[in-house]
Amino acid sequence: MTDTPNVKIEFPCENYPIKVIGDAGDGFVELVIEILERHAPGLDRGTLVLRDSRNGRFQTVQLLITATSVEQLQALHVELRATGRVHMVL
Repeated sequence: MTDTPNVKIEFPCENYPIKVIGDAGDGFVELVIEILERHAPGLDRGTLVLRDSRNGRFQTVQLLITATSVEQLQALHVELRATGRVHMVL
């Protein structure tokens, strides 16, 4: 068995994908974008990808940001989860 080295992100990291899965409904996409813009100003809304779950209960919002630090990503994750509508941040 060989050891796999830990993959580390080099900051700043352009085009860092953020995927947010949460309860679909009015304002969910806008809420996610607002939080992402607060933590990653200047994100390109043109990279937005939306997917609905099969039954329409959940929605996935994916955007590319410029990741500047581990602290930025952690703060982003904490604020998204604090909304109560977000189930997972990848």
